[in-house]
Amino acid sequence: MEKKGILYPVGTPIGNLKDITLRALEILKGVDLIASEDTRHTRKLLSHYDIHIPLISFSEHNEMRRVPYLIRRLKDGANVALVSKAGMPGISDPGYSLIKEAVKEGITIVPIPGPTALIVGLVASGLPTHSFVFEGFLGRKKGNRIKKLTRLKEEERTIIIYEAPHRVRRVLSEIREVLGDREMTVGRELTKKFEEILRGRVSEIEKVLEKKKPRGEFTLVIQGKRYK
Repeated sequence: MEKKGILYPVGTPIGNLKDITLRALEILKGVDLIASEDTRHTRKLLSHYDIHIPLISFSEHNEMRRVPYLIRRLKDGANVALVSKAGMPGISDPGYSLIKEAVKEGITIVPIPGPTALIVGLVASGLPTHSFVFEGFLGRKKGNRIKKLTRLKEEERTIIIYEAPHRVRRVLSEIREVLGDREMTVGRELTKKFEEILRGRVSEIEKVLEKKKPRGEFTLVIQGKRYK
């Protein structure tokens, strides 16, 4: 019986291409196939490090169709790397469905750690890091965002949220309305050339972002509820 391949979820840089590990490069050079959330973005990384391995798209739009194919390749003995556009695959990015199915099929999974924006933003925030909760993206619909924020109202741990630039102002307003004018930190374009970290109360961050058009993905780190 032919030996099954290995699935490698590989962490890739969230901005600065130098933030990739030697082990990640070794794996990307040695696998048979790389499943990527954004093949154009991944090609830039691979080209930078002179890596020439076949790429296949694995995005939220084709994830369910790709899983059976990738599982079949793994069962046939191929080693497959799974990468997101940036950071660790499966963290607010495609990957969970493939990993879950690989576990079910008895395929070996070897995670290759790398940077992730939620940890970078948390560490830089100055807010408590010993205990936190990560909510990812709150969602496109206001009603769903308000429901999630309402559930977080009594949360004492530091809260971490991702947000897109075109929604960040609205989301900040909703955070202030539901959670109150708490201390928070906003990280934008983390590790990239135009990295920016803003600290202050929610209302203060809102005023700063009113003066300029938000660009790049945002990592919001919010103080948990404080009891007197």
